[in-house]
Amino acid sequence: MSDPAKSIRIGTMIQATEGKAAENIKAIADMGFESFEPFFWQSTKGQDLAELGKRCRDAIGDRNITMSTIGMFGNPLEDKPIDRETLEGWKQCIDNAHHFGATCVAGFTGRIRNRPLPESLPAYKKLWSELARRAADKGVRIAFENCAMDGNWTTGDWNIAHNPDAWEMMFNETPDDNIGLEWEPCHQMVYLIDPLPQIRKWAHKFFHVHGKDATIRWDVIRAHGVFGKEPFVFMRTPGFGDSNWTDIISELRLAGWSGSIDIEGWHDPVYRDDLEMTGQVHALNHLKAARGGRYVDLAAGYDGGDPSLNV
Repeated sequence: MSDPAKSIRIGTMIQATEGKAAENIKAIADMGFESFEPFFWQSTKGQDLAELGKRCRDAIGDRNITMSTIGMFGNPLEDKPIDRETLEGWKQCIDNAHHFGATCVAGFTGRIRNRPLPESLPAYKKLWSELARRAADKGVRIAFENCAMDGNWTTGDWNIAHNPDAWEMMFNETPDDNIGLEWEPCHQMVYLIDPLPQIRKWAHKFFHVHGKDATIRWDVIRAHGVFGKEPFVFMRTPGFGDSNWTDIISELRLAGWSGSIDIEGWHDPVYRDDLEMTGQVHALNHLKAARGGRYVDLAAGYDGGDPSLNV
């Protein structure tokens, strides 16, 4: 498979927990998406992932669509029954990623619940060092989404990897080459962090990118602050938020990054429910345009002249 505008594909996430991933793919496969990220929430629900991967590939058929990443979201660091299901789901996803054609599994690190973030590091190092070895044996990379899930440095339920200070600590604990990030600008913007400088520093650790945006309501911040009753930020579908995706994709290209940008929907306060796919298809087209449109192959024999001449 070639092209999609030379190395950066635009796709979307596909809910897989309830066993309808292949059906979900088939329903939207002709809308122009170039990649899909099937993902599970806390559990695979006992699904045969080898068989599911085959059904997803069959749903794609001969379309030029890839599934480079599959997702497993939950808290694998603690020991509730659902946490154990999440951990088992990670192992299943790592072992079966190739059935989807995927080379990356993404999700949350997990966290010791309601404790300051550094207290999770010993458990994080133990678990993810083991899973990194398991993944490396399968040719799989592990990517942590930079989502706080309403947590912060002091307390939270799900994830360590939501802050660049945390990334420094994590990658010191697990310097494995196959551990990185599933990055998106939205989750930095809700911290009022400029995402563009992050790309320049961290793009080598971006194994997958989510297409999600944010609208920062500066008038609310000035009037109420960030901890008042009025929401100071909305998560948005790309094309409706504040991000300049042309700049984001340009910085990714300048850093030599290639891969899929998969839209994470279901968060936009306006384009949701009956308008969900309207918003997602708008985001798809918006991101394709920000990427530079369709790839144009330089015609054979064309000589554009010497770019060093100033004429």
